[in-house]
This record gives sequence, C-alpha cells and structure tokens, in this order.
Amino acid sequence: MGSLLAGAWRYDDHLPTDDRGAFIRETAAFRERVTADSSSEPHAVAGRYHLYVSYACPWAHRVLIARTLLGLEHAISISIAHPVMLENGWVFRQDEAEDSDPGLHADYLWQLYLKAAPNYTGRATVPVLWDRARDTIVNNESRDIMRMLSREFTALRDRTDLDLAPVDLESEINQAIQALYEPINNGVYRCGFARTQVAYERAVREVFDALRYWEGILAKQRYLCGDRFTEADICLFTTLFRFDLVYATHFKCNLRRLVDFPNLWGFVRDVYAMPGVAETCNVPHIKQHYFGSHPSVNPTRIVPVGPELDFSAPHHRERLSRGDS
Repeated sequence: MGSLLAGAWRYDDHLPTDDRGAFIRETAAFRERVTADSSSEPHAVAGRYHLYVSYACPWAHRVLIARTLLGLEHAISISIAHPVMLENGWVFRQDEAEDSDPGLHADYLWQLYLKAAPNYTGRATVPVLWDRARDTIVNNESRDIMRMLSREFTALRDRTDLDLAPVDLESEINQAIQALYEPINNGVYRCGFARTQVAYERAVREVFDALRYWEGILAKQRYLCGDRFTEADICLFTTLFRFDLVYATHFKCNLRRLVDFPNLWGFVRDVYAMPGVAETCNVPHIKQHYFGSHPSVNPTRIVPVGPELDFSAPHHRERLSRGDS
C-alpha cells in the first residue's frame, strides 16, 4: 500500500482508522468531467483518454465492465496493474505484457499522480482516467467515470442498445448506488481493515443487514432498479463477485456465504453471463491481490486454493423480467 505526502511516496501497511478503530476511506481528489460537447474542455474524442485499472480492484472493475458493455474498447485504451500491491502500491511490470503500461510506460501508479499534481498528498488509487492531450489525470472516482462513459462518450460507442444511466431512472440509480456504498461496497473493507473488535462487528452486521435487504429486492425483480440493467447493478456485482472468493475469509465477512443468498447469487451469475463481462473477471488476479497485498491481515501471504464457484451455472433470472413467463 502506501501514499504520497507532499509529493513524496511513503509505505505504510496500515490504512487510516478513526479513534474507534474504524477504517476511513479517502475521497477521490480528481473530479473533472469529460463532456460530449466539442466546444468545451475536456471533451470526448476517440484515442485521447487512457484508463489505469486493476482486474483485482472492484472500483476499477466497475469501469472495465462499463467500457466493455458500452463498446468503448477501441476509443479508450487501458493499462492493467500487477495484482500484488506492496511497498510501491500499484505497479506495472514492463516485461510482462498483461501487467505493463503501454500508456506512459510508468513503473508505479503514484508516478502518474505526481505527474498530474507534483505536491499531491493522498493514496494513488485505481481507476484513473488519463488525458493524453493535457498529460494529466481527469478523474479517479469510479462513479464519475462510469457516468461519463454512459453519457458523454455515446457518439464513440460500438453498442447503442444499452443505456446504463437512462434519464428516467437517474434518481433511482443514484439512490441505489448511494445505498450500496457504505454498508456493502465499502462495508467489506470496513470489516477487513478494522483495528478493533467493536468496529469490525458493527461493520460486518451492517454488511449482512444490507445483503438481506437486497436479497429481498432481487427476489421480486431482475435488477436493482427493475427490469433494466444499470450502473447500480455494476456497483453491486463487482463487490458480490469477490464476496466468497476473498471477503468471506480474508475480510472476515463470514456470517453467511454469498451462495447462501439464492437471489444475490443468481444475480451475480446473471450479470456474469452478459456478453463481455466474464472477460473482465480475473479470479487469479483477485485472489493474488487480496491475499498477497495485505501483510497485516494475511502475514503468510498464502493464497487459498478454493472456493470452487461456478459463475457460469444457469441463473433463470430472466423469468423475473416483465413479459417473461
């Protein structure tokens, strides 16, 4: 792990917590918006933007899925970080094609943060949307980047049959994403990085209270906002996909397994079956990252062999769509 302090990189295995031992997540520092309007800056142009991501990170995975489903692979290039993140944070190994940086040929993600802001203080996280024309970071907040891909890059998309952020559902999508964030998306991290028993137990119960709530919602409808797949579903999927793989054990989210929630587990298989999604789901990267990158949580860095999960098993959730029998 580690972070930058006034432009200097420093390594620290422990993430910040409050005086009760609860994990504190840093807010995104770069929040500029790309627009579809060519008369403003920055605007959407094919080949201008580059994404720095990790297959292991659920926040970066959101953006990878949106890029794939919207057919923007030709318009926005990517660099994939190596799965194990230690004393230099996210790294790029130029001698390994999958984990190299064909963009700026950086060795470490934090170098890009310093290029954008030489005196930057904070963590160097993925995803990062980089602007080649201005040689800087546009945005490092996954929700912002997803919305920009959905709304501002429409003219560059290969697929026009999918709208991840329809205007008539915008309020509902935003509410769902917000409701998921603290108890589930960030909640699993609040469990894993808690420094006290009290902080951990509070977080883990909030995780499972929220899972039970959404289990009930998904018993009645195919997706979080009804019959249409949206950004909100992506935000839930990337956390749930990792749940039994790593969070249940590594982060001690073990009151129940995800497979014990039939509707949530079916939802994960439903999304996984969408064309292109499976190709963004790299199980070895996910397991290597979590079990190998947190010495304070897993000192031996041994990666478990299991669990055996069949994400491609039939889900039968199409019966919940309106008009299906």
